[in-house]
Amino acid sequence: MTEYIILLTWDDEASVWVAENDEIPIALESDSLDKLIERVRLAVPELLELNQNNKNASLHFKMERLALDQELFFCNRQVFQQSV
Repeated sequence: MTEYIILLTWDDEASVWVAENDEIPIALESDSLDKLIERVRLAVPELLELNQNNKNASLHFKMERLALDQELFFCNRQVFQQSV
């Protein structure tokens, strides 16, 4: 099983969460973290198929948030694992 880490970052200027991973490749955004995770879960299998990668993948979500003062801090260091 291939494991991918999806970086979830808050974009304060646009007021959206952004999901990124260069290996898949994926770049999605949403105003809701829950909606974004669901979009990623739906998009990844299709992207892996289009790129002829292994469909048996495990997703790990790592969240970061950019504060108003532009200092990076972790809002949650817990890693979520979801199989697609």
